[in-house]
Amino acid sequence: MISKDTIIALATAPGTGAIAVIRISGKMAIPLVNECFKSARGKKLNTQKSHTIHLGYLIEGKKVLDEVLVSIFKGPNSYTGEDVVEISCHGSTYIQQQIIQLFLRQGCRMAEAGEFTLRAFLNAKMDLSQAEAVADLISSDNAASHELAIQQMRGGFSSEIKKLRQELLNFASLIELELDFVEEDVEFASRGQFEALLNTIEKVLTALIDSFSLGNVLKNGVPIAIVGPPNVGKSTLLNALLNEERAIVSEIAGTTRDSIEDEISIGGVGFRFIDTAGIRHTEDTIEEMGIQRTFQKIEQAQMVIYLVDGFMLTKNGDLLKSLESLKIEIDTLQRKYQDKTFLVLINKADQLNETQRIEIQNRFSDATLMSAKMGDGIDELKNRLLEFVNMGRLRNNDIVVSNTRHYHALIRALEEVKKIRFGIKEGLPGDLLAIDIRSALNYLGEITGEITSDDLLGNIFANFCIGK
Repeated sequence: MISKDTIIALATAPGTGAIAVIRISGKMAIPLVNECFKSARGKKLNTQKSHTIHLGYLIEGKKVLDEVLVSIFKGPNSYTGEDVVEISCHGSTYIQQQIIQLFLRQGCRMAEAGEFTLRAFLNAKMDLSQAEAVADLISSDNAASHELAIQQMRGGFSSEIKKLRQELLNFASLIELELDFVEEDVEFASRGQFEALLNTIEKVLTALIDSFSLGNVLKNGVPIAIVGPPNVGKSTLLNALLNEERAIVSEIAGTTRDSIEDEISIGGVGFRFIDTAGIRHTEDTIEEMGIQRTFQKIEQAQMVIYLVDGFMLTKNGDLLKSLESLKIEIDTLQRKYQDKTFLVLINKADQLNETQRIEIQNRFSDATLMSAKMGDGIDELKNRLLEFVNMGRLRNNDIVVSNTRHYHALIRALEEVKKIRFGIKEGLPGDLLAIDIRSALNYLGEITGEITSDDLLGNIFANFCIGK
């Protein structure tokens, strides 16, 4: 599967900048660059040591393309495991293309998406889960997703999987050996020890599977729908959280007729807030479409902020009756979306007196009193959002699963482990146990790439950028 071609690509982001880095990998990487490189000190690149940097000029014929720094990394001690040359040139897009075209004419070919990391995997520089973590690290946009990707790239997750797989493989070998002595009725694998191992594996797999809810949130951000009646301050709250005038604010009810989304990082965690149209009965066709979209956004969210105008609760003179009606509205919505976490915010609390505040909190003990317009209660809201994420496992350096492919492989492996346990309990013969053991080993092997296919690798590395 390892291509013998020498590949080239821009390793830095496309566009104009101070510098750009062009990466070349393959057997001919150093000789090809050596032919076009004139060292400032008269050096020949093919005689230089690995992990050295050289100043000089890239030349095509008599034409000087650029003054560059050339870094040499000789295989197997390189990112891809092959000979790698990285050319640091000036960041003009014209210069970048001139250099790339030069080496394409010299015999390189353009790298495919993720091909450098694919070669690193195929040359055993990293396993498949670590390779996927490279892509996650590149796309990380907050502290939590960055930390998660670093943890996986360093091999914590894959080490745990390899350990489980090896222990299971040891017992699988003994059971396979028993099949050669079936007539002698010999038992090489202690069923009691095997069952104890399966119990341990099941606990570890269950913990990893359970961690996915946190890992997925940290990797992709937490979608939060801001809902409530019209004109309660949903857009004002969004603007206060983002600290910018992102949504139009008006005293006219029904101003927001479509959802507005934006993302911010709070405490290193990404939160995607969705400002929605106010929920009410309306004859306006356009507004009704916006309200229906509000319910769609609630379906997509992991948390729902239900915003209430605290001052409006007091306008009819019977606060307790208004609170009871509000309680019914929220309970109805929660019953409809039982898998969602609801957070009730009482806005415009700056317009309430102390007695009214106490009555509201007596009825809604978990509600947060705030004033989005004045900025009061925003910090408390952010703290409550972080409590919802609960980053304790990541802070404790526990292994957290964030990759959907890994999650599904773990679920299938766990199902096979349960089948094996059932088989031992029922006294099934070794040949039947061996079938389920092989399946469990396959699913664990798919995570680290010990068992893989061209289609799987194609799907994974197609999501990488070209220069990685």
